[in-house]
Amino acid sequence: MPAALLFFLFTGVAVGFGHCIGMCGPIVVALSLKSAERRRMLPHLFYHAGRIITYTVLGGIVGASGSFTSLAAQVMGVQQAVMVATGCMIIVTGLAMGGWIPAGRIFTSAAAESGFILRGYRRLNRIAARPAACFPLGLLLGLLPCGPVYTALLAAARLAMPAARPAEGFLAGAAAMAAFGLGTFPALILVARMSSMHWVRSRALVYRAGAAIIIVFGGVFIYQGLRL
Repeated sequence: MPAALLFFLFTGVAVGFGHCIGMCGPIVVALSLKSAERRRMLPHLFYHAGRIITYTVLGGIVGASGSFTSLAAQVMGVQQAVMVATGCMIIVTGLAMGGWIPAGRIFTSAAAESGFILRGYRRLNRIAARPAACFPLGLLLGLLPCGPVYTALLAAARLAMPAARPAEGFLAGAAAMAAFGLGTFPALILVARMSSMHWVRSRALVYRAGAAIIIVFGGVFIYQGLRL
């Protein structure tokens, strides 16, 4: 488990510098512009706390479902097929995340175009100059369609499959997504502290490195499944 958490943490770092800067960078820059100089970092701490909490709760939910799926697979005698299929899905999403296969808009769109997320963002953005308002903003924007987050959630569900009970699976999935969210934190804080995002010249390379790690992780799942 500790090694797996390090994997999620470092993947979050790679995705943060490669993907989140382009997708979420404008949001954190806007928060900086709305904030007074003496409290410039406070809104970001509230925002990222809300975002990471959302990731953690989502990770717990998929972790609990992953544990339940594993139990059902053992009862039905299809655990091997479940593990191999999960590994294949992770590899496909990793390839899409790296741009090696058509990814669809979910890997390129920075915000939802309609629905409660957009409406909530507009309302909260009006009062984002107040630091505490950035916490619910982070909770909300943690739900934005995001390919790397979906990939991490899929991996978190697989990580929780060996859990004996759904509660243990919830904790495993929550810990994995908390580590992933914390990994994305440094890149966005650096963006908040700088007036321009052009300093990251190798962003695409770092992003693809994170996608490659995801693909390797999917390959490990397939290998483990074939050994059962």
